[in-house]
Amino acid sequence: MFDVGAPELLVLAVLAVILFGPEKLPEFARKAARVINYVRTMAGSAQQQLKDELGPEFSDVDVRDLNPKTFIQKHLLDDVEPLVDDVKKELAEGTAAGRTAASDVTAAVDDAKSASRSNGSAAGTVGAAAAVGAAAVGVAATNGVASPRVLTPFDPDAT
Repeated sequence: MFDVGAPELLVLAVLAVILFGPEKLPEFARKAARVINYVRTMAGSAQQQLKDELGPEFSDVDVRDLNPKTFIQKHLLDDVEPLVDDVKKELAEGTAAGRTAASDVTAAVDDAKSASRSNGSAAGTVGAAAAVGAAAVGVAATNGVASPRVLTPFDPDAT
């Protein structure tokens, strides 16, 4: 609630011992506990009184729901979160399909390079290039990736 950590509590305890002394410190601790208990009781009774006066249709009202940030989270964002989760899921599936397609194309290019090196002829190189192009188009079509262009292999030795 107040975002007070262990170091802050230690500093407050040392200050309390210095200011009040070790003799009066237990008395002040008892008084502080009584004040906290009184405030909690008062807040609980105010919440119960609010529920009683609003009637049975508002019996599940929580004071935290009156905070605008909590209200927006509860009533607006809860409806949107399933849609966001669906979009994230579809995006992850599309990314996985793209990675699979990229690895398939890379494998086809590697196969074409090895085939052209072992064949050594221009016809083998052209045939391997056509095979890689067909593999790239086939991978794009089978993975549901709409590609407006055909992936063509690039052979740096041919230029």
